[in-house]
Amino acid sequence: MTKQTQNNPHFSNPLHQGLTVLPQWGLIFVEGPDAATFLQNQLSNSVLGLKRTLSPEIAKGNGAVRLVGYCSPKGRLMASAWLGLFPVNDTSDDRFALFISRDIATAFAKRLSMFVLRSKVTVKDVSDEWLISGIYDENKPIDDLHAAAGTIGLRMPDVAINTLSYGRILVAEPASVSKPTKESTTECQNMWNYLEVMSAIPRIVLATQEQFVPQMINFESVAGVDFKKGCYPGQEIVARSQYRGVIKRRLQLAHGSNDPVTLAFFQAGVEVFNSGDPSQPAGMIVLAAANSFDNARIDLQVECKLEALEAGELRVANPEGPALKIDALPYPLIEI
Repeated sequence: MTKQTQNNPHFSNPLHQGLTVLPQWGLIFVEGPDAATFLQNQLSNSVLGLKRTLSPEIAKGNGAVRLVGYCSPKGRLMASAWLGLFPVNDTSDDRFALFISRDIATAFAKRLSMFVLRSKVTVKDVSDEWLISGIYDENKPIDDLHAAAGTIGLRMPDVAINTLSYGRILVAEPASVSKPTKESTTECQNMWNYLEVMSAIPRIVLATQEQFVPQMINFESVAGVDFKKGCYPGQEIVARSQYRGVIKRRLQLAHGSNDPVTLAFFQAGVEVFNSGDPSQPAGMIVLAAANSFDNARIDLQVECKLEALEAGELRVANPEGPALKIDALPYPLIEI
């Protein structure tokens, strides 16, 4: 864990700063002399020219950190990940780290391995061997943090909440040397999850695999797609959606009532309906988290038809389910 976060009394207030273990996150290493070329042909974003980050430095900026997606041949996202290049030392081969939802890590690593063929590449799911944690801070420049020796970490985009801006870092360290941290509380984990939802940057989980073309969840608008990088699985469909068709579905931020009766409805993969057209789903929950500042509220990322926003109410799970209210996105959408 980062040295600067150890024994920090400010962690006693999880609304300001926190360090938490993230059991929902996993880690995949793709390494070898052909690793960059291999991933360039598999992912929605370019990996060429990515800055090599040596521990204990934290990878940050577009030159060192990329949001990437992996699509089916039909252009549907099977996985999303945060990617950094973390060689073991200055002279070692490339070692790319993909921070990914743990519930899809093993299957995704196995799928990538199917396409290695004669390339000098190894793909390994190390989710059971490395501990993934998250650090967030709304007070100080989080770029000042450095990881302990052997630890890798990458800076995620900041998240604006009201008038505050939260920096976030994903950290991974070998489980054999990690120690439980007293700062890892339920409140800190809830805050991390809430910040992820409010970033409006989607993360594919098992329940939402192969449900979305990237543009349906704003993946191109959060720099997860490079339309100039060349071929990858599903690339033609993704490009056609961008340049030849009107995008009719988008990710929205929304909120609902957080109470014991409705809480079970707010899960990734649960369908959303429009009261004006109850015969078919209008969308799907992408991610959800309890609001850390308002116990009566749960916040969501929701993919839905744009026309469903024009009239009627959005409801979760069925046409009579809990109601949703749409909120503003924190970034502009890229429209061609």
